[in-house]
Amino acid sequence: MADISVIGAGSWGTALAALLYKNGHRVTVWSILQEEIDMLEKEHEHKDKLPGVKLPEDMVFTADLKGAVKGKDILVLAVPSPFTRSTANRMKEYVAEGQIIVNVAKGIEEKSLLTLSQIVEEEIPQAKAVLSGPSHAEEVGRGLPTTIVVGAKDKETAEYLQNIFMNEVFRVYISPDVLGIELGGALKNVVALAAGTNVELMEKQVREFHPVLAAMWTEEAAHDLRTRVADLSVRVVYGMEGLLETAVCEESEVLVTAIVGMIGIRPTIAAIEHHKTIALANKETLVT
Repeated sequence: MADISVIGAGSWGTALAALLYKNGHRVTVWSILQEEIDMLEKEHEHKDKLPGVKLPEDMVFTADLKGAVKGKDILVLAVPSPFTRSTANRMKEYVAEGQIIVNVAKGIEEKSLLTLSQIVEEEIPQAKAVLSGPSHAEEVGRGLPTTIVVGAKDKETAEYLQNIFMNEVFRVYISPDVLGIELGGALKNVVALAAGTNVELMEKQVREFHPVLAAMWTEEAAHDLRTRVADLSVRVVYGMEGLLETAVCEESEVLVTAIVGMIGIRPTIAAIEHHKTIALANKETLVT
């Protein structure tokens, strides 16, 4: 049994807190908002962020960051990405050597183009692990099957966290590719938006300008189109030359850059270029 604090009481932090408690660990949940803590203590349910997922009576909720950090085996950093740096900065005076810090949020800092784990490591040098993957808080909270990856540069830490989080419905894989995991997590929503937008635009054009095709347009045809676009999306992110190489290839520029320009998420692509330059300079292999 581990003593774990989840720093951040949003939907993802709350879902992971419920998961970790079910796995037999002692769990404390911290929020900067006292009213959120009061609601959790009273309702034992996050009515706003994760309705329907009941939290155990003996789970601890606190707005005291010092109390949430000191003496814990594992600190799960689950605050929204814009507050990752400031929260890590506040935590660092209470963190002791040997505590494991795992960041579970996704994103890239706009000004520095650093990934979230790089931000946390700048503030707390011993923080070197991430947990990320194609997951939804409401599904994890309800106990639906989920697959996810723990990334850490040393195998011992990765395997330790794998055993902490994994159960019969929450499968955890491990990888040393922390940067690739984080960039994939940051990029996937951009790619998903691009894929969805492309499909919708194609369907609209078919219905408006191609009456013959429109008469033949079935849900099966729409599904086939979505599958083809999704396959392109996957190849963009996980191409044979590696994440950073394919993320700036001609195909992905057509698929991703258009939607990035439209919805204003340029930091994601800029960060990929930034980290690719560093990787090539250092002759690192980011995805194997």
